This record gives sequence, C-alpha cells and structure tokens, in this order.
Amino acid sequence: MKNTRLSFIGGGNMARSLIGGLLQNDWPANQISVADPNPEQGTRLHQINPAIILSSDNIAAAKSADVLVFATKPQVLQSIAREVADSVQKQRPLIVSIAAGIYSADIDRWLGKGLPIVRCMPNTPALVQSGATGLFANKHVSEPQKELAEKLLRSVGITVWLDEEKQLDIVTALSGSGPAYIFLVIEAMQTAAEQMGLTSETARMLSIETVFGSAKLALESEDEVATLRERVTSKGGTTEKALQVLENGDLRNLFYNAMKGAEERAEKLAEQLGKDSL
Repeated sequence: MKNTRLSFIGGGNMARSLIGGLLQNDWPANQISVADPNPEQGTRLHQINPAIILSSDNIAAAKSADVLVFATKPQVLQSIAREVADSVQKQRPLIVSIAAGIYSADIDRWLGKGLPIVRCMPNTPALVQSGATGLFANKHVSEPQKELAEKLLRSVGITVWLDEEKQLDIVTALSGSGPAYIFLVIEAMQTAAEQMGLTSETARMLSIETVFGSAKLALESEDEVATLRERVTSKGGTTEKALQVLENGDLRNLFYNAMKGAEERAEKLAEQLGKDSL
C-alpha cells in the first residue's frame, strides 16, 4: 500500500469521501493524485490534506497510476477513457470505476481492451463513512487487485462482491437508490407527526433517530429483521394496528415495483451510455 500510486479522475464528493477514508486508514497522502478541471475541488481536497497531488491533466494522472479511479459523471466517462487510453495501455493500472451505469466491457473497449477493471456501485452514505458498495471484477483482475479495490471502497463502509455484473443493476435499485427510499420514509413519518400535533423540530429528530436506531439494532443483532419487527409488535397493540394499515396498502409490493423499475432504468441507462460516440 505504501508504494501504491492512486490516481482519481474527478475530485467530487465521492472521490473526497474515498480519499478521506483512505487517509484515516493510513494511506500516504503523497501517493494520491487527483485530476479535476475545477480549482474549487482542489481547494477542498487540500483542506483534507495539502500533500494530495492536484492536477487538471487526466493523462498525467493516468501515467502515474497503479490504481486509476474513474470518479466522473457517467456522461463524460467515454470521452475521458478515450483521452487516457494510450497512457493506460502503457501503464496497465487497475481500473476502478464508480461512475454509475456503465458496464466494464464498455470501459474496457474505450480504453483499448484487456485491462483489469473493477466496477463499483457505492451510495451516498459513503460521504459519512457508512456506505454500502457492490463490486464486480472482470476476468483480468487478479486476487491482489481485488483486495486493493476492496480496501479502497471499504474505507467508506461495507463491501460486497458480485458474481455477475448484471447484479449491479439490482444493487443500484437496492442500496444505490435506497437512501432516497429511507429519506422518503423519514419525510413521511415527520409530516404525519406534524399533522398529528408535534413541532417540526421534534418530529424530525424523533423520525431520524428512530430510523438510525432501528438500522443500528438490525446491523448489530444476530436475529432476522422479521424477528426484530415481531418483537416490537404486541398482539392488539398500536404497532400491530399501524402495520396492518401499511400491509393493507400493499407496501411490500410497492417496494418491489419501485426497485424493479429502478433496475430496469439502470439497464436502459447502461445501454444508452455504453454506445460509442460518433
């Protein structure tokens, strides 16, 4: 790790989160470089650690990398990949892509083929080192490179390896989009509590802490989530009544349809973004 040169193309929120997590895990700041045309991103990165190497030159970043992280918007990944392709073919780094919705085969084609690529689907709680990331490695990735990619993403949360790349579309629908579902639940609980008479501040605090505490309990418990739910649900009690309303509203099927829609949208976007530009 000490001599592994890590280059990011793109210095936005997710890149800064990963870099912050790596630094907390003793990755040397002077072995991290970031290429981004926005000087404001560089200012934010140097606030994390002034030893981080900054540049606006994508090719220079690729030339110096043992691990090259694409942390760009998916719409610009093709042009960037083609720009650095010659340098990448000479350097042969491990490619890690956190750009959503672009298959590893498309990235490999744009880079000139035959490269080790790990494609990742992190989520926004990675910004507070509580992320959940699905990873897929193509056939060119060695075991040491898999360990390196896992170390990178594990710096901001948990990681799960997938056997098939198409499963990343399910991960996108589950943990990638999942924070928005939870925020909607918090929003709905807060609004209901306000309508019932609580102040906005009290309703917000209790809603957020209830979701946080429940997630923490589920994470630390050896019991299934269904068992934890049943323990809260007394026969003939208030919780049972509330859950009956949710079940009668077909909540489970709503979640399935929502996630299935997200998965199908992810597949469609991957098809669109993977087309070669003229």
